[in-house]
Amino acid sequence: ELFGSVEPLVPSLREEGVVVWVLGEGPYPPGVVALQELLDGASEELEPEDVWEPEDLNDTSLYIFTSGTTGLPKAARVSHLKSLMCLGFYELVGASSRDVVYLALPLYHMAGSLLGILGCIGIAGPDAPGATCVLKEKFSASQFWEDCRREGVTVFQYIGELCRYLVNQPERPGERQHGLRLAVGSGLRPDVWRSFQRRFGAVRIVETYGMTEGNVTLFNYTG
Repeated sequence: ELFGSVEPLVPSLREEGVVVWVLGEGPYPPGVVALQELLDGASEELEPEDVWEPEDLNDTSLYIFTSGTTGLPKAARVSHLKSLMCLGFYELVGASSRDVVYLALPLYHMAGSLLGILGCIGIAGPDAPGATCVLKEKFSASQFWEDCRREGVTVFQYIGELCRYLVNQPERPGERQHGLRLAVGSGLRPDVWRSFQRRFGAVRIVETYGMTEGNVTLFNYTG
């Protein structure tokens, strides 16, 4: 649905050597790769392992949007090793395969896709690996607690302002009747942290910080 914004730029992008990929029904102009046709025609069989296994874990796995810690917004390089490390995120903060994780963060950022989605996939369990992930297309403070009750949510991944939006909502009956036990994310200010726990109950909060373009991650395990 966003292709119309990109279409006028396609000729200049082709001159720069930039390839445009798009999902959805075509037709599309020359120089645009229609992914849906390729996906529909792809075999269900995996290629031999030596075809897709990276030669070096430090090679580029993917490029992901960053808002620009080291300058302007850009596509930041993420290695295979860094992607694999993200598989352990939720286990590091105390989640398990029994948890139901509520994720309303944009998937073009590392927090939503690599920590959120890959983190859920990476949780080991006694019967089957992985935790349940509830994807919300757009965060809604007014719907949040009802979503949690309906879906059986036990873990919430936030950025700091999401918790502020919840605290700023008018008080409602039953807002402490939920199964949420853990909130994990970045940017939660101390005043909002205290207000959140005072109002919504004994939810454990683990504040983390990591840069898409950096190699250091912090976890506030002690609260």
